[in-house]
Amino acid sequence: MILAAQEAGAGPPVVLLHGLFGAGKNLAPVQRALMESFRAITLDLRNHGASPHDACMDYPAMAADVAETLAAMGALPCALIGHSMGGKVAMRLALEQPNTITRLLVSDISPVPYAPHLAPLVAALMALPLRPGMTRGEADRALAPTIEDATVRGFLLQNLRLDATPAWRIGLAEIAAALPAIEGWEAPEGAIYRGPTLFVAGARSDYIRAENRAATRALFPIARFVTVKDAGHWVHADNFPGFVGVLTAFLRA
Repeated sequence: MILAAQEAGAGPPVVLLHGLFGAGKNLAPVQRALMESFRAITLDLRNHGASPHDACMDYPAMAADVAETLAAMGALPCALIGHSMGGKVAMRLALEQPNTITRLLVSDISPVPYAPHLAPLVAALMALPLRPGMTRGEADRALAPTIEDATVRGFLLQNLRLDATPAWRIGLAEIAAALPAIEGWEAPEGAIYRGPTLFVAGARSDYIRAENRAATRALFPIARFVTVKDAGHWVHADNFPGFVGVLTAFLRA
């Protein structure tokens, strides 16, 4: 599958992959920070943004999309940056095709399965009664009883197209069906990525845990770990200067 892409700048290619319910545009500030020195590319993963929808949404399929798209763009090999679900896609591609990835940065996710926790959020989105003329405020108020965090609601509602016929831009049904695969993880048998690898954690997040470092280094033997202060799971948004500082230092090392 060829994914929707946006690129800016010139130089060695650096590719940015968003997390679940996101889109490439969420990483546009990071892209702008890189464009003076790099060919910075953001992609919309399948069932997100302007990319096609498909019932299959496991990590092998999503990694294959990224590889196919970047090959078509002449953007391989590249440095690959992925946040959350996008980090798992990035890890899968690096493990499957290590010669195409010059270096790998994974933001706030580990190569392990996570306990199921997304189903109530997805159910709330699917239950939102869409009607002609609906406003963003009405949608926000309808979600508030089940999704209490206003920041999370605002992020999710970026995916709602409000026009004469409101609809979700994301493949919500496809995502709902794929939640076990999205929350899970299975590495390719025998695969190891030996290139430079950095795992970046938000100080307020528990997605990257010390007890998972052995499993991480089994797949990424020279991995390093950095924690960005004043940041939760959305590291690049919570502490943009801190994240970009870590990223640019890693890319220039």
